[in-house]
Amino acid sequence: MLVKQLQKKLTLMALCWIGLGWAGLVFAGQAQANCMASEAVTAEAALSPYQLIGSITDEVLAEIDRHRAERDDSADEIVKQQQFDCFVGQVDQILGKVVDFDWIALKVMGGYGKAASAEQKAQFAETFRAGLVETYGRGLLSYSSEKIELLPAEEIGDKRKVTVHQQIVGEDASYPLDYTMGLKNGQWKVINVIINGINLGKTFRGQFTQSSQNNDGDIDKVIASWDSGVSENG
Repeated sequence: MLVKQLQKKLTLMALCWIGLGWAGLVFAGQAQANCMASEAVTAEAALSPYQLIGSITDEVLAEIDRHRAERDDSADEIVKQQQFDCFVGQVDQILGKVVDFDWIALKVMGGYGKAASAEQKAQFAETFRAGLVETYGRGLLSYSSEKIELLPAEEIGDKRKVTVHQQIVGEDASYPLDYTMGLKNGQWKVINVIINGINLGKTFRGQFTQSSQNNDGDIDKVIASWDSGVSENG
């Protein structure tokens, strides 16, 4: 099913954030030690796309270590869920620095976005982001022994769009992973991801289109039923 396929691909995406740290692109940043910590102000605008993702990766690595160290496996399910929610909240803060969730969500809506109200666009962006980040979080915590290779950087020059290339090497197979980075308002942002030839932007857009057709173009119903790959069902 589509949801299962997306969940697998999004887990591979999550591995990428760790892989960049292995590749030696560790620059700055330390994830905060608790959910209430304020987000530090960093100089992302001065970094190249490769350096930017390296810096974010360093923060994600620190957050994974913090969560694993503080996680109480003997706690009841309510406490475990609270701990996971805290972790996801921190990951959301970190990824929010580099991923243009609003822009991606609008592209996923495609032509239906033109007919959607500003409130519907904002609501879908929020729903889309929440689903992706939770799936990222679960994928990050499942990371174990995969080897990630960062391929040579391309010359940026005055380009406003570049691709950061990686390869995820597992025991049985290797997967190419490409981040499309766009320069927006002086900052580089992730605007799409292609995993093993699968364009996630196009895949999610197809999912939105199909859901819209199934719901007779009712955007509210599409948003209410949206699944970014978190569900274990389907």
